[in-house]
Amino acid sequence: MRTFKTVTEAFEHYYSIIDNEKEGPNGTKAIYDQIFKITNTKQLVVKTKWRKFKETYAEREWAWYISGNRSAEEIAKHAAIWYNHMDENGNVNSNYGWQWARNDQLNYVIDELKRDKYSRRALITIYDAKEHEEYSHDTPCTLNIQFYYTPDSEELHMTVLMRSNDLWFGFCNDAYCFLKLHQYVCMLMNAEQGTYTHFAQNLHLYKRHFNKKQLKLKLN
Repeated sequence: MRTFKTVTEAFEHYYSIIDNEKEGPNGTKAIYDQIFKITNTKQLVVKTKWRKFKETYAEREWAWYISGNRSAEEIAKHAAIWYNHMDENGNVNSNYGWQWARNDQLNYVIDELKRDKYSRRALITIYDAKEHEEYSHDTPCTLNIQFYYTPDSEELHMTVLMRSNDLWFGFCNDAYCFLKLHQYVCMLMNAEQGTYTHFAQNLHLYKRHFNKKQLKLKLN
């Protein structure tokens, strides 16, 4: 498992690797079964200049998650991709706040850790193949989010498992919101924030994001 200090280091490392891969049949370049750890979980923003990360949008997405509102009508005004995922009522499955509120999962995590500090059950489930009939418009990319303590640390750690992860938008925006969630749970638990481990079964770039680093360097 690789370890990076920041999300910026992770993004730049994997961009260089993926962009050198061959394009696959579905119009992406991809690598598989990638797992890495972020140690500085206070740094949420990918600061790579040629990435031009928009923190204002990431904050909107986080606020939308916290609202628990499945409707993507408002967020789509700031990121048109959400229009592609709405059902006939304007709702999506990928509002993670709505997901962790289902069956009170977030409070369950907190109660479970208070019950047993070293519990292996303190996790939130997002993607669920038992609901595949609900995924005709929007299939969540995240499988689950787990929180845990280890015997050698008083910090609360977090691990995220993803079935599919677009490095350019998906990783950068998701990591921002996952780390905000990590901070939020630590605040509720009165715990120190530990490391963030990220696993992506398919980590990829779409064609429109190929060669971005090289093009930026040429322009400069």
